[in-house]
Amino acid sequence: MAVPAGPSGSQPVTSGSQPVASGSHPAMSDDPRDASFGELVKQLSTDTSTLIRQEMALARAEIKETGKKAGVGAGMFGAAGLLGLGAFGALTACFIALLATALDHTWLAALIVALVYGAIAGVLALQGKNKIQEATPPAPQTVETVKEDVEWAKTRR
Repeated sequence: MAVPAGPSGSQPVTSGSQPVASGSHPAMSDDPRDASFGELVKQLSTDTSTLIRQEMALARAEIKETGKKAGVGAGMFGAAGLLGLGAFGALTACFIALLATALDHTWLAALIVALVYGAIAGVLALQGKNKIQEATPPAPQTVETVKEDVEWAKTRR
């Protein structure tokens, strides 16, 4: 049933010329207890989809703002990494030069520094591997509760 707009065009009017509350469903009265079950389900569906759309829009806006800040931070980390790599190279050259003055052979000094760095890298790699193995599975309690939820859902059929 089509409901004509009121004199101002803002609120629809019913056949009794009384305006329906704005934001409510035209077929429903002001009291939801007077509405049929079908009308209530339809209104719930409409309200739920509106709420979900609004929440998604809010989430997109928040993610966009957070993404901008994260992008700036990632750029700063990249610059710090590049400068740190340069500093490490300069420190390596310093160690080689220091050993070369004591040994009288630059190639031997470079070899010694490379072997020390290799040993440190090997120890760090083994420790990192052990830490990663300790962390697996990533969330044992969550995995367990998800399994319980799946079992519960199977029994609900």
